[in-house]
Order: sequence, then C-alpha cells, then structure tokens
Amino acid sequence: MLRLVSRGLVFALAWSLCLLTNQTATAGEIVTIAGTGKDEFSGDGGPALQAGVGQPFGLEIGPDGALYYCEFSNHVIRRLDLKTNVLTTVAGTGRKAGYAGDGGPATKAVMNQPHELRFDAAGNYYISDMLAQAVRRVDAKTSVMTSVAGTGKAGYSGDDGPASKALFDLPISVVLDRSNGLLICDIKNHRVRRVSLDTGIVSTFAGTGEKKATPDGSPLVGTPLNGPRTLAVEADGNVIIVLREGNAVYRADLKAKTLNHIAGTGKSGFGGDGDDARKAQLAGPKGATVDHAGNILLCDTENHTIRIIHKATGVIESLIGDGKAGDGPDGDPKKCRLNRPHGVFVDANGNIYIGDSNNNKVRKLSVK
Repeated sequence: MLRLVSRGLVFALAWSLCLLTNQTATAGEIVTIAGTGKDEFSGDGGPALQAGVGQPFGLEIGPDGALYYCEFSNHVIRRLDLKTNVLTTVAGTGRKAGYAGDGGPATKAVMNQPHELRFDAAGNYYISDMLAQAVRRVDAKTSVMTSVAGTGKAGYSGDDGPASKALFDLPISVVLDRSNGLLICDIKNHRVRRVSLDTGIVSTFAGTGEKKATPDGSPLVGTPLNGPRTLAVEADGNVIIVLREGNAVYRADLKAKTLNHIAGTGKSGFGGDGDDARKAQLAGPKGATVDHAGNILLCDTENHTIRIIHKATGVIESLIGDGKAGDGPDGDPKKCRLNRPHGVFVDANGNIYIGDSNNNKVRKLSVK
C-alpha cells in the first residue's frame, strides 16, 4: 500500500512540475494582429490590420518592445508597434528585389527574400537575406545597413577568412550564440557556419556538405546535416538545429560537442502527438524558438501547424493547427488553421507570435 501511495505521489509531483514549467501550453486565444490576407505591400504608417503583408517569415520582439518581422515577398523588414498597432517599414524597399544599399539607410537598401532576423544585446539586428546570398546588419543607432557575411554570389568558400569575402548558398537563418558569434544556416551547403563578431572570421560550426542522416550522439564536427533550416539557442547556450530536408530536430551540445536527436523520425508526415518527439513525423520544419520554460516551439510548415516539444517530458503536441491548411478562424488555437507558417517567437510573458506566411498575416496567441 505504501509503495502504491509513493508511486502516486511521485507521479503527482512530476505532473505538477510539468504544468509549472510548461507555461506555453496554458495559452488562450489566437488573434490576427497584422495583414489583410492580401500578398501586397501597403499600409505603412497606418493600422497593421489594414496593411498588405507579403508572406511574413521570421519575427522577434526588439529592445523597444515592438515586433519586427521579415516579409518574404515584399523584401522588407517591418515594425509593428504593439501599443499603437501601427506598422512601418524599417529596412528594404517594398516589392523591389536585389542586393544593394550597403553603407546607407536601411530603408533605401534592397534585399531579396529576407527569411529571419535576430537582435544582439546592443539592439543591432541581423537579417538572413537569402537570395542576396548575404547576412546583413542594421545598426541600432544609425539605421545604416551593412553586410557582415557573403558577397552577393552563391557558392561555398572562405572558411577561416573574412566572412565578408566568403561565399554562401542560401543563408536562410541566423542566431546569436553566447560567445559573440553569429550562427548561419547555409542551407544548400548543408552546413551551419559561424562568424566571430569580434574578428569577422567565418568557420564551419556543423555539417560536412553531405545530404546524409545525422546519427544520434554523433560528433558536432564531421557529421552531416541534411538541410539545416533554422536555429535557436537555449538558456545554457546549446543550439537547436532544425533540418528541413531531414525532417528532424537536433541539439548541439556544446560541452559534449555532440549532436543529439530530439524530434522527428526523418520521414515526412504528420503524426506522433502525445508521444516521444523522436517518434513523431514532421514535414519540412522551419522556424523555431525556445520559451522561458525551455520548451521548443516549431513551425511544422508543410503540416501547417505550430508544435511544441515539452522540456520536462520530451513529448510533442500540436499547439496551433490540425495538420491541414486553412485561414483561421481566430479564437481557439486548436481550431485555427494556418497556411505554411515560417516564423514563431515567444515573448517574455509567454505570448506567441506566428508568421502565417501563405495567409499573409501575423497572428498572436496570448497566454491566459
């Protein structure tokens, strides 16, 4: 009898811990906060819900408390003031694609399909300007844009030399590590590369260039990565690596220097909710973020869902969407369908922001 009671108590304590550390799972209603649904460039200086938003991708809250996000088809970065709901363009020239403007105001620069952006501690932000084959930086004080990696030409070269002279092939994602480095998903080169922001030197962080499977527990150096698409950094500095073609998620353990499998079987599909995330099927996963409880939120893009991998249990579940493409309705996140979401971000209060790309809308899931 005592043994049964003890087991029950242990289970109860474990379940309570899961609830306490899983703030994201207690989310409330989802609402649209930007975009009319039309893929067009319009509405600057006015209400975000009356603006044309062109395929929102990666997003993040800036140091000023506003939401910044990439508009893929408009080739711009836009800023949504969450207090006034006014939308403005802060980088790029709407509907104009190219690679130009370094050394001048970001609003006069030309970009080509920006995918993600990340802020550093000083408030500067870095943009993976994918088809421009460059990573660009907007200065927090001057709003001047410069390129910190890439030359505008596709290829693979430059390791152990200046990042500004190196070649990348679709730099699709960026994140700041805990050692003043900029990590870049060089997706067609099947590598994650690192730029030291102290020296400007680029090197390969992970990947070999081969489109092969990544064995669980394999060395960080010398192991293949099949289509590294996005990155997120955990509180302890370890790096989450999402594989688009590999349909899986790995953790780069920086102390052990290993790649550890945490989600996805490697086969494209939709399934596995309520079970070990390593047994789940994903389909072309893209954006990712880590909340303040350590849970991983993932854009399971081709499944049209936002999924969560619980830190306490390793279990995966669908947080928003049901695996089918659609446009809402707002309200119950389980009933709100998405259409190829590419970006997800969690703010300090646990609210979740989604780049609902093919619906041309930005959505927000508020905590209760």
